[in-house]
Amino acid sequence: MKTLIRNCRLISPDVDLQNASILIEDTRIARVFAAGDPLPGADRVVDATDLMALPGFIDIHCHGRSGVDFSDATDAAITTIATDKLKEGVTTLLPTTLTLPEQQLAAAMQTARHYVEAGSPGCKVPGVHLEGPFINPKCLGAQNPAYVRKPDIQEVLRLAAIFPVLKVSYAVEVEGGAQFAAELLSCGITPSCVHSAATYSDFRKAYEHGLVNLSHYCNQMTALHHRDIGLVGAGLLHREVFIEFICDKLHICPDMIKLIFQLKGAEHIQLISDAMRASGLPDGPSDLGGLAVIVKDGAARLASNGALAGSTLQLADALRNVAEVTGLPLRELVKSTSWAQAQALGLPGVGRLAPGYAADIVLLNADFKVQSVLVDGVEKL
Repeated sequence: MKTLIRNCRLISPDVDLQNASILIEDTRIARVFAAGDPLPGADRVVDATDLMALPGFIDIHCHGRSGVDFSDATDAAITTIATDKLKEGVTTLLPTTLTLPEQQLAAAMQTARHYVEAGSPGCKVPGVHLEGPFINPKCLGAQNPAYVRKPDIQEVLRLAAIFPVLKVSYAVEVEGGAQFAAELLSCGITPSCVHSAATYSDFRKAYEHGLVNLSHYCNQMTALHHRDIGLVGAGLLHREVFIEFICDKLHICPDMIKLIFQLKGAEHIQLISDAMRASGLPDGPSDLGGLAVIVKDGAARLASNGALAGSTLQLADALRNVAEVTGLPLRELVKSTSWAQAQALGLPGVGRLAPGYAADIVLLNADFKVQSVLVDGVEKL
């Protein structure tokens, strides 16, 4: 099966081509054509005039959408999330858990396995992101304190035996936290730090054991201070450290977004949604991990204390936000929507529009509204 996408503005890391065309053979990109190149025949031709073609977005930190949460642990929940994420341009998804009992986490892992066994009708789901339960109880955010526990590689491996765990976000300063990074890496799992009161010295210990990721950067982590640069400072000082970024202009103010892109470089920034079940829904009551949430003006906050409780952000909107705030060219910013995620997690063959890469493509209009999504060459939206 050959598909030809014609007359698009092709945007890929370090590439911005006007009036380009993309030939897809089965699940992969076969060739990219510049304006004026002779084009081959195809079984199907897609006219993408006035549209931007970008690598499909990879959301590595998403709890829910459309009224459901991955930790609901139902087959219907993960299918709804992974199907509706297509609407925001996501082609690869890491469903993300909460701080919950192992039994409930295991049940959620079972649903991920069922989703893949059913043929992955929406996004690709190569694995799961465990956020918690190994966090600092003083840095809960919207996590449930009742289920916080110390790092336990055996628990992670029990969960990974059900369905792959690709990333674990935890507090490096808790007992055994530095060594836990090495244990995760030895199992092919990416360690990341968040919900943490770590000093820079604490970070260095985990860094020396291989940790080079920080989750929802700036949120629920130690701030930059002139006597201890903390986790925020660590992310800036070490350019090779990958950071997740919730660019809704609420979790992080526009000036900070602009500063970090300027200092860090898009190739080590991973745009995420950190979305909860209210994403894609109107304002109103919701919940996160059994905690009551109120969504007002798109901001999700705990009803008890007003703390931010995940987000309702969608990935196409995150890209639009950073484009507006930073003014950086899209050939740079697109590194933060899928390429950095692929590099941080070791996901092969995704994140670029180039021959040999998976035909995971999102077509956007000039307002960053999703018009079409292809996953492995199949038009799913």
